[in-house]
Amino acid sequence: MEIAPHWAALGLATLAGLSIPLGASLAVVRFNVFPEWLGSELRHGVIAFGAGALLAAVALVLLPEGSARLSALPALGWFLAGGIGFALIDRAVAASGGKLAQFLAMMMDYLPEAMALGALITGNLETALLVALLIALQNLPEGFNAMREMSEASGKHPPLWLFFLMVPLGPLAACIGLLLPATYDPVIGAVMMLASGGIIYLMFQDIAPEVPLENTMLPPLGAILGFSVGLAGHMLI
Repeated sequence: MEIAPHWAALGLATLAGLSIPLGASLAVVRFNVFPEWLGSELRHGVIAFGAGALLAAVALVLLPEGSARLSALPALGWFLAGGIGFALIDRAVAASGGKLAQFLAMMMDYLPEAMALGALITGNLETALLVALLIALQNLPEGFNAMREMSEASGKHPPLWLFFLMVPLGPLAACIGLLLPATYDPVIGAVMMLASGGIIYLMFQDIAPEVPLENTMLPPLGAILGFSVGLAGHMLI
């Protein structure tokens, strides 16, 4: 029996979003269970994997889908606006004593990609499945890293229900992408390019500098693994 596009979009976006609280839960386990040395290796490895998956999202989904909906000059303008805008947000957060780079990066690829999933699902189910897989693969390490970052900044774990509250935002974004008429394609494209610029800024400013670990090559290889998973899915489709 064929599933209606709106139910497919809701289901895929919800399943992908559930990996956010799952990743956050794993971060709590890491703090409470693993010894310090293993916890450090795991933290750096997960950060690197998440960075690789984020790069795959930008390179394989957000930039191609966003630029396809816009002419060259507006696409470049929105990309630069994303980088500059989130540089200002990141500076304001840092000035207030907070640290939300991982959280911002998580939301900036989760919501635009969920919107892309909704926009794609009626015309290309296989590509929509790839987008859902990428969202899930990214949300897991990003939920882990966001919980870790927020815990280290405040000295205590934020409640897990905050991460569960993020899950419904994905289906909502997917429905927006599904229901918007074709005349709104430039709006979806602008959101994707804006998110791409912001993600690239945060990766080089806040996320990538946390990856290196002395006397081991595993963290940067984790970034390669994260990107290769997205690339494999892209080539299989």
